[in-house]
Amino acid sequence: MKGFIFLGLIASPFYYAQNTAQDSLKTKDIESVNFLKRLPVTKEIINVEKDLGYKNLGQDLPILLKNQMSVISTSDAGNGVGYTGFRIRGVGGTAINVMLNGVPYNDSESQGTFFVNVPDLTSSASQIVIQRGVGTSSNGVSAFGASVNVISKDPEEKFHVKSDNAYGSFNTYKYAAEIGSGKFWKDRLSLMGRFTQIHSNGYIDRAFSDLKSYSFSALFEENKTKIRLMAFGGKEKTYQAWNAIDRKTWEENPKFNNSGAIYDANWEKIVNFYDNETDNYGQNHYQLLWEQNLNNHWNLETTFHYTKGKGYYENYKQDAKFSKYNLHNLIVENQSIKRTDFIRKKWLDNDFLGGVSTLYGKFENLDLNFGVVANDYFGKHFGNVSGVYFPEIFEHEYYRNNGTKTELAGFAKAIIKVNRFEFYGDLQLRNINYDTEIIQQGDDEGVELNKSWLFFNPKAGVNYRINSGKVFFSYAHAHREPNRDDIFANPEIQPEKLHDFEAGLEKSFGPISLTTNLYYMNYENQLVLNGQINDIGEFIRVNSGKSYRMGVEVGALAKISDQWNISANFTLSKNENKDFKTETEKGFESLGNTPISFSPNVISNVLLSYAPTTNFTLGIQNQYVGSQYLDNSNNGNLKLNDYFLTDFNVKYTLNLKRTEINLKLLVNNILNKKYVNNGFVYDQNPFYFAQAGTNFMFGLSLKFK
Repeated sequence: MKGFIFLGLIASPFYYAQNTAQDSLKTKDIESVNFLKRLPVTKEIINVEKDLGYKNLGQDLPILLKNQMSVISTSDAGNGVGYTGFRIRGVGGTAINVMLNGVPYNDSESQGTFFVNVPDLTSSASQIVIQRGVGTSSNGVSAFGASVNVISKDPEEKFHVKSDNAYGSFNTYKYAAEIGSGKFWKDRLSLMGRFTQIHSNGYIDRAFSDLKSYSFSALFEENKTKIRLMAFGGKEKTYQAWNAIDRKTWEENPKFNNSGAIYDANWEKIVNFYDNETDNYGQNHYQLLWEQNLNNHWNLETTFHYTKGKGYYENYKQDAKFSKYNLHNLIVENQSIKRTDFIRKKWLDNDFLGGVSTLYGKFENLDLNFGVVANDYFGKHFGNVSGVYFPEIFEHEYYRNNGTKTELAGFAKAIIKVNRFEFYGDLQLRNINYDTEIIQQGDDEGVELNKSWLFFNPKAGVNYRINSGKVFFSYAHAHREPNRDDIFANPEIQPEKLHDFEAGLEKSFGPISLTTNLYYMNYENQLVLNGQINDIGEFIRVNSGKSYRMGVEVGALAKISDQWNISANFTLSKNENKDFKTETEKGFESLGNTPISFSPNVISNVLLSYAPTTNFTLGIQNQYVGSQYLDNSNNGNLKLNDYFLTDFNVKYTLNLKRTEINLKLLVNNILNKKYVNNGFVYDQNPFYFAQAGTNFMFGLSLKFK
């Protein structure tokens, strides 16, 4: 608790982000961001270069956002490269609506967000907009913890060449090159391209990551028309690290990874590890964004998008039955061979396309916003096996099933200004149809189903303007459909319903800025993590009946002098299932009110920054996260301890005539804290994802103008 007291007194860089981004990017904000700024919702608008640039050295976006209000970030490999994720207000990534330029990034079937498929995404972004709670109607599924919109940066107006390079612990390195044409063709067209390669051995044994990404953007501007064409994506190969370890192993050998383990004939001793126990996936995104100013009152934004993804993960399956993979037993020397070792590959080949069109109307005391959304997803799931000792068994397909998901939605929003009041209303109607089809039946692979949902999601709120700030209140009612794994595990599973109440204050007192938010999120059939995972490391969810999340979020910034800044944010919350029931051998047992899994009651962050000159900055970031449960049983044995982390950074900029040089140093966990921020339950025992102790990244950026 000593660390928490310190956190309350000092700071986080990201409350500051909300204010600086709003001030510095007004001329470049797209209409949707301008509209969002006026809404009575909890939000942060982050200027990527100013607020995240100092630590953007190769780690994934969830890790870069770890000090945001109410955020906890996780990493399978332990050092923030590879498979990473985040939770906001205790809600997992499947209930956080992530968008790239307003286009849904959550996988349509799993609803997960896999940032490993778009490495170095942050370097191609200008702003990141976070809404906590339900948020406003937009593209994609309803947000039950938060919505995060990553907005790509436009090509720069002048020609430039840039190189970003970094190296650090666990043989982690990043090489990136960027080139921009500047404006040409009568100042109407500009182009920019970027390529990045990231590698890390990972903190966990063999948990390496080989990541490649690219981005290309073309911007056309003339009079009242703005057209952006963007293509970006990535390809990843990561050694699997999603098995975690038991408590004893974590205490004695926290880096141990049993993925790919090959045992002796008695299954007692590991004799080797399969060197290609990997995940392999590529994803390409194409977006066309058209912004048209129709007249002094109306603006139209239309986006067309297409995403192609394809890849597989590979496992060594020891002593497996032929029948498991739809194969007949082999006859060798008149003996029937029923088992052998296989190399298994599970494939996903998917296409996602659609469009969204939004009309903005702006009048003296009235702002209007109308939108329509149409998205279509088609995913092919299939699996192949090859025999380790029987080469005649090669890429045998043992299952195949398809999933199709179609979404149609429309929404209307309005802000009416009456003296110091601003009244807000938001209505959304959303229709979803999900079909699956089994082409070839496999062992526990897929089911036949046809599901449809029609959701009406109303929202309302009010702002009251005060000197140098505002007070606001909002209410939102939202629904969210279960994902593919939820339905396969229980075809009768119910969609979630949420009543979200938010009240807040934003106020400046001279050099001090303050934001305070109270929230109460009342759920029916919330899909909570039950602490268990499936065979690919994805968390299993169950309906919890009635539950709630309530808390207070506070952020503050104090500019002490031209050199010193202190800021802080913290979240105090209570997260409970009401009369939670668990299934046992004797039937369902009531456990009463229990804490919701992965929902700590305290999260707090700090920042103390010192800039002795305009080109030299030092900073210290601190994070405290309270204890949290791995499941919903209120079992103290299944509890992760609280932890306190301290990071340190230095940035030095040298400006020459036509060259800018940036040197950066980031040291994570400088106190070498041994901690765990994620895990699961197996056979009533806790399993942990160990995180790295002290580690560093050093970066060198060169920009020629």
